[in-house]
Amino acid sequence: MKKDPRSIIERPLITEKNHLLQDKENKYVFEVARYANKLEIKQAIEDIFDVRVESVRTMRMLGKIKRMGRFEGRRPNWKKAIVKLTDGDVIDLFTGA
Repeated sequence: MKKDPRSIIERPLITEKNHLLQDKENKYVFEVARYANKLEIKQAIEDIFDVRVESVRTMRMLGKIKRMGRFEGRRPNWKKAIVKLTDGDVIDLFTGA
């Protein structure tokens, strides 16, 4: 059973550090579903953005501890993927393509 690519890729992470990765190394950073593996992430990026993926690196991020007065809570854990595209391929995140 093939999973929907848009359920695997949750959102792009746009920060200054990630923007530098885009410019210098052609790498893009996404928040992905916690259950997704590298092959599913690669296939989803290729389907959604019509690009060729060279490599995928993933990491599990721990949710931060947050306080509301004297009560503590925790944000949910999440997964981050750094996707390297082949030379010549580009994802334009700001036009909605």
